[in-house]
Amino acid sequence: MATKPNSEWNPQSGPFLVGAYEVDAITLCITKDGRSVKLEPRAMGLLVYLARCSGTVITREELEREIWRDMVVGYDALSNAVAKLRKAFNDDRKNPQFIETVPKVGYRLIAKVDHEPAINEDSANERRPQRKIRKLAAILYADVAEYSRLTETDEEGTHDILSDYLDTITRAIEHHNGNVVHYAGDAVLAEFTTVVEALSCSVEVQRDLAALNAGQPADATVQFRMGINLGDVIVDRDDIYGEGVNVAARLESLADPGGICISESVRGAIGKKLPLSFEFLGEQLVKNIAEPVRAYRVVLTPETTPAKSKPISRSLLLGAVAFAVLVIVVGNLLWFKPWREGTVEKMLPLPDKPSIAVLPFTNMTDDPAQEHFADGMTDDLITDLSKISGLFVIARHSVFTYKDKSIPTRQVAEDLGVRYVLAGSIRQTAGQIRINAQLIDATTDGQLWAERYSADPEDIFDVQGQVIKSIVSVLGFELTDAEQKQLARAPTANLEAYDYYLRAERRRVTSTSDLEVNEIPEFYLRALELDPRFIAARTGLARAALRIWQVDNAQVMPPTAARKLAYESASQALLLDPENPDAYAVLALLQATEGEYEVAEESARKAVALNTNQASTYVDLAVVLGIAGKHSEALTTMETAFRFDPKPTPDVHGEYGRLLFFDGQYQRAVKQLVKSRNISNRYDTALAAAYVELDRIPEAKAALVGPFEWRPFANLAYFRILWAHYQETDLNHITRALAKAGVPEWPYRYQPAVETRLDTAGLKALTAGRTWTGHDYGGASFAQQFIGDGRVAFRDHVSLLSGTARLRDNLLCIRYPAAMLGREDCGHVYRQAGGSPQEQNEYVHVTIGEVYFFSASP
Repeated sequence: MATKPNSEWNPQSGPFLVGAYEVDAITLCITKDGRSVKLEPRAMGLLVYLARCSGTVITREELEREIWRDMVVGYDALSNAVAKLRKAFNDDRKNPQFIETVPKVGYRLIAKVDHEPAINEDSANERRPQRKIRKLAAILYADVAEYSRLTETDEEGTHDILSDYLDTITRAIEHHNGNVVHYAGDAVLAEFTTVVEALSCSVEVQRDLAALNAGQPADATVQFRMGINLGDVIVDRDDIYGEGVNVAARLESLADPGGICISESVRGAIGKKLPLSFEFLGEQLVKNIAEPVRAYRVVLTPETTPAKSKPISRSLLLGAVAFAVLVIVVGNLLWFKPWREGTVEKMLPLPDKPSIAVLPFTNMTDDPAQEHFADGMTDDLITDLSKISGLFVIARHSVFTYKDKSIPTRQVAEDLGVRYVLAGSIRQTAGQIRINAQLIDATTDGQLWAERYSADPEDIFDVQGQVIKSIVSVLGFELTDAEQKQLARAPTANLEAYDYYLRAERRRVTSTSDLEVNEIPEFYLRALELDPRFIAARTGLARAALRIWQVDNAQVMPPTAARKLAYESASQALLLDPENPDAYAVLALLQATEGEYEVAEESARKAVALNTNQASTYVDLAVVLGIAGKHSEALTTMETAFRFDPKPTPDVHGEYGRLLFFDGQYQRAVKQLVKSRNISNRYDTALAAAYVELDRIPEAKAALVGPFEWRPFANLAYFRILWAHYQETDLNHITRALAKAGVPEWPYRYQPAVETRLDTAGLKALTAGRTWTGHDYGGASFAQQFIGDGRVAFRDHVSLLSGTARLRDNLLCIRYPAAMLGREDCGHVYRQAGGSPQEQNEYVHVTIGEVYFFSASP
């Protein structure tokens, strides 16, 4: 039953006392003896609610509902807020004077609360800070097509149908873990935590409504248009606002009746997670949105209108059963392949030291949102066990292939080549974390050790430490002093920072779209704001920024900024922990991409030496060696990584395949690169090149579909710049193969007449203090100004860049530090036949990433 707080007292009217502390809910400060502590808004909200119900036990459920109203929060949110209040009051959790924990129920404010006289409202408004709560959400906006016409024809009938349809939509939203924010006549606004849920819900609703509309007169059919956007929203009371909502509403107006229109942010986040097709609608100018919106239509399948069922004949039914049995038999044969003598993944020999695999801990909480916490427990145990030199530990990705699967322990051990398996579960209830763990000897299926733990959330690292000590003790070896010191160090004392870190890590290993991956830095940054000394968050941020720089994703972060962030984060991690292998690995990859091969190799070998159990550091060393042209050694190093990670990620298969290609092992390269196909198109160019070397040209051309979807302007000049850090022989090797596969020399296969090309003198006249204005190949306007002294500036609808320009061998070479990894882009300029100043298309500038049509003016 909900608590009834003191409704007569308004905490916004002025300060009040909790014990000897003065609390000001407006300035978020609590003060005693002249010392003030500023609380976070949620912590102050919790304190105010407890104060309004002082002396009363309030359940966790009620506090979460009232303090985090209409928000999806993790289990730790309340525990973290209580911990912050206790710290501010200098309160002892075990002997509380302010906030008492009532086991399995909730919390109670036990300190005396006194309310000061109210101050006038004008004064309160002057002191009240203007704050906005923002969050990222998937927004669904649905509206009835031609509602005015329908109501004019049959107002009562339309209203009845609409009411039924709104009920259908509401049930679907709730089923997909969404929240209806509000109804506005015939419109619905809802929010979801993921775009997968939002789009799945929309497709289900449109198919259900199509079935309900079947048989209705065409002029009486009630159809909804739906728009979905992923963006920032402002939370205010029980509603959400902001451009994220506005874009969803505008997308709805672009949808067909009974259809769905999504933004580019949704399209990128969905990737290939749902069996749907999408049609690009181009850049759409919509009301009250300054920039054009890139929109996509969801191509709904014929399932939208289910066919009427027909009776099935007995012979047809028997035939279907026989066919199903045949499919099962053949499927089993194909799966088990009893005719083969051996498999690619042969049974791995046991290492010469105790070997262990930590299976994903099972989330026993009835809340899928807590999955990241259970995964985090598994990750932390793997990380800590990997620090022990006397153990052989299987990497994360391999063990997570068994997540949510019921597979015999002995089979897991045989697959991964280990003797011991650690399994467990985690449950969070009533302010407590309950953990079960057991260590199994797979050779006998015997349980060597088992234990149950019950602890407060803030004691989670102590529990992890006890598990590690128990395993070490059971397996009978001693830790070195350095290992004991490392394992005694908790990653962070701030549980909210830890929660953000876990969310970033989970997204890092589960995301398949570039958009989702590129959102990861924000989670790490939030963790570091709460705990600047959180080393794992620093190395995680460094690796996320490194990826953004490597793929040149300027839409998320300028390359120079991403490179700087990666360097700074890795360096700061080393200042906090001079022997951090992850930081050295990031530095190695940065150095290799800048052509500093020897320094990069030294950093990568240092990372491996600091943790010989860590598969990822071997992969990073192999990548560095491959960039330096040491293919044979790189392949050997990669195979060592496979021993620690027998079931690696698609990216690891892709890196291995690329190494095999450069080493001339094309058949093996194809085999590995296919394993990364349809999951990571970063390696499809290497796959196409390998097919070319095997004279399988049609398959090579098919493999290039992915890269050209990813970068529609893709061309050889672009790839030469993107891969400029590779050895010249390797770069020529792969680009020659791609040319045979049909990759054009310049963007969009543009081929201007050579005789119209400007020479150096012509280029000099065209760039000396001149401004170019025109449009790119897609029609978007741009302006480029040559300022003098080799300086140049560029502006279009999404970019504002400054850099340097020079002329070389009839080429115009421009370098923008914030684009193309900061590398120089050299291209020709041509006269455009039939061009005119009025059309701003007298000249054509062909670069590695775009074709620009322009005219020049002083």
